[in-house]
Amino acid sequence: MKQQVYDILKGKVLLDEGAEKNWVMLLFLSFLALVMIGTSHSAERKVYELASKKQELKKYRSEFAMGRSHLMKLKMESYVETQVSGMKIVPPSEPPIKLVVKK
Repeated sequence: MKQQVYDILKGKVLLDEGAEKNWVMLLFLSFLALVMIGTSHSAERKVYELASKKQELKKYRSEFAMGRSHLMKLKMESYVETQVSGMKIVPPSEPPIKLVVKK
């Protein structure tokens, strides 16, 4: 057992006769290691992109909420009255007349 470990560490396993099967296995394991490293990098990049997209979504949602509340304020009748009070414009005391068009 001890001799086999020394043979592996010294590289005799790859140089002895019948070493072709060892080389094939070593190349196969190297290929699998490269594929595993590549997929882990790809997954990590996707996780990072997802986190940045979530932050961007939060930012846009807060901007949307702020814009909507500002628009609600602008549409309020009391706000419009204060803005046009300097122009001597007042709301009408009578409701509008409905026109009906007959064919």
